[in-house]
Amino acid sequence: MNASYVLTFFHEALTLAAMLSMPALMVGLVVGLIVSVFQAVTQINEQTLALIPKIVAIVAILMLTGNWMLAQLMTFTTKVFNQISHLPG
Repeated sequence: MNASYVLTFFHEALTLAAMLSMPALMVGLVVGLIVSVFQAVTQINEQTLALIPKIVAIVAILMLTGNWMLAQLMTFTTKVFNQISHLPG
């Protein structure tokens, strides 16, 4: 195992982590922005008003993209386990 292999592995792992977290983070960001604008326009300063729509939106997007996320994670895990057998002991 050399440094190139380790760097490639961690690069792929970080890329996968960013790719899998991006849908939930982006939906949370957009919904939070919309709720913040609504609160600013109506002058409603309720902290819990921003929390519930974000939770609902993030759960909905995780339900929609969960199958794809699981498939990506299983592909990466299978690739890692297959590469383990080729490492010099």
